[in-house]
Amino acid sequence: MLFNSFEFLTFLLVVYGLYRVLPFRAQNRMLLVAGYIFYGWWDWRFLALMIFSTTVDFWVGLLLDRGKLTRWQALFPATFVFVAALLLVGLDFSAVMHALVGQIPTHSVISPQMTWILIGGPALFLAGFFIYKIVLPMDERIRRKICVLISLTIQLGILAVYKYFNFFAESLVESLQSVGINVSPGHFNIVLPVGISFYTFQSLSYTIDIYRREIRPTDKFLDFALFVSFFPQLVAGPIERARNLIPQLSRPRPIDFLVTTRGLFLIVLGLFKKVAIADGVAPFVDQVYNSSGNVSWADVVLATVLFAVQIYADFSGYSDIARGTARLLGVELMVNFRQPYFAKSPRDFWQRWHISLSTWLGDYLYKPLGGSRGSLAFTCRNLMLTMLLGGLWHGAAWNYVLWGFYHGSILSIHRVLVSVRGEANLLQGRIISTVKIVSFGFVTLYGWLLFRARSFHQVSEFTRIIFADLGNFTIGPRVPALSALLGILLLGGFEIAQYNAGNGSPRYYQRWPAPAIGLFIAAMMFLIFMGMSNEPAQFIYFQF
Repeated sequence: MLFNSFEFLTFLLVVYGLYRVLPFRAQNRMLLVAGYIFYGWWDWRFLALMIFSTTVDFWVGLLLDRGKLTRWQALFPATFVFVAALLLVGLDFSAVMHALVGQIPTHSVISPQMTWILIGGPALFLAGFFIYKIVLPMDERIRRKICVLISLTIQLGILAVYKYFNFFAESLVESLQSVGINVSPGHFNIVLPVGISFYTFQSLSYTIDIYRREIRPTDKFLDFALFVSFFPQLVAGPIERARNLIPQLSRPRPIDFLVTTRGLFLIVLGLFKKVAIADGVAPFVDQVYNSSGNVSWADVVLATVLFAVQIYADFSGYSDIARGTARLLGVELMVNFRQPYFAKSPRDFWQRWHISLSTWLGDYLYKPLGGSRGSLAFTCRNLMLTMLLGGLWHGAAWNYVLWGFYHGSILSIHRVLVSVRGEANLLQGRIISTVKIVSFGFVTLYGWLLFRARSFHQVSEFTRIIFADLGNFTIGPRVPALSALLGILLLGGFEIAQYNAGNGSPRYYQRWPAPAIGLFIAAMMFLIFMGMSNEPAQFIYFQF
């Protein structure tokens, strides 16, 4: 279910209407069902996988903190996930729908996976029970380590199988074949569950924070399930932390007129970015990056610049809609973008771009590796490892690894410069800051070329064109949509004014006079309607 669809508009109106009339606990149950419907809209089968993941971390959280489970805490989640697997995977929904409307199904309503669920489900719970009995009498320190390792192994194992198995298997086979060793390629015919990287990281932060004794677990399974499946940020973030979201979900959430209007503003801003701008420039970018023929210097440069616009408008637009939708429900999500293209250095960029991921990687990977403690070489190693894994998080392809390596390299170079000259000497003066913003903009753009390229060969070819075909201003026949060109001007002016106003606060516009806010919203609405003629595209980060 896309945010920029009438399906989602209908869904949101129903959810919001119910939310306003239900009492607090019923609100949470309704939001949980809404989250499952929202996620299951793509594929119901993978909803069972998310519920399994939720169950594991709920149990691990309690075992980390209290060392045991009550009978209810053990049996209710186990029954919940088993029934979910029976209904969502064990039944063939297309055959069920045929039967419900009185048609004769072309195949059985019982899917081939039903037998595996009936045998594997009880076997899995029996194995879990024996593990529970083994860790229960253990020393607390050992038990806590084993429990957090169980969470990490299961969550990252699921992610590895669904997202990375085919990639690494194919890469290994190609490597062996390149040295003359013929191996039959192993390949799983599996679909990547949408948003699996996001909810896996969000759920893992819960168990790791409990292991570090930074938060206490929740006793309520359905509250934790809502934390994992809260639909506004479920499939593309922001990757929320339990310490921020669970307390908000565990108490009544007042909603007033001001909160509602600010939420609606964010939704309109996000739709404007996505519909008018991102979808408007996407055809030009695709035309160049999907081409197999000749492209000019101007094609490559313009397509890369427009991809920088597209990915920012697409992803920050999603985050704006997510934050705005959550705010309608009285929930405040973290800010995910702070004008990243005004960054003056690589470090500054990662404090502005996809903040929820960069802080997650910082807290759960970079700092445990040692962070900036120790020698300069040690710090650079930690930066490189963090960015390599951050690049791989984005997708199972070598160009994402190369993109991570690129950012790890420029972060390390920046860290060396800072160690030699000091941070203050690197960032001072308005003119120098402007030069740094523009200069680092070129560095960022080349990174987007690595990110968007379809192969190493395309990276090599486009890099050659940039340096060897300089001055070839021939441009392909397709141009960005008018809504995108006007939208870029409007958004650019808004962001420049926001940046010049001081700290780039996301609430900067609230200081404007009411007529100016109304005019800005009207302009965005106009461009959204113009952009509705653009071919709609899935949000880029859904694939991650």
